[in-house]
Amino acid sequence: MNLLQQVEQEHISKLLKGKEIPPFKAGDNVRVSIKIKEGDNERVQAFEGTVIGRKNRGINSSFRVRKVSYGVGVERVFPLYSPNIDIKRVREGRVRRAKLYYLRSRSGKSAKIAQLTHF
Repeated sequence: MNLLQQVEQEHISKLLKGKEIPPFKAGDNVRVSIKIKEGDNERVQAFEGTVIGRKNRGINSSFRVRKVSYGVGVERVFPLYSPNIDIKRVREGRVRRAKLYYLRSRSGKSAKIAQLTHF
């Protein structure tokens, strides 16, 4: 491990102090709670949807979540190691792709993802 990777790992461990990121992948349904500051007030906003992709780039890692709200598809990109978010896996999906961008053009039942069943 070179020096840059070592410094990055130390910074990630400092950001994750007391917080655990659940293992999730594309196809899983997750609930992301975001802390939003508005002036002096602070509130928590939830965003629940299907993970359609992850980008593993060290400290710059992120993941993209898609949901359909009132018939309109909404996608949002979240930084994985942000101290302002909390991730909870709701349901595990069974897919054969790493990026699920094809869900953008689908609607209704064809946009559903099969649930993973453990035997």
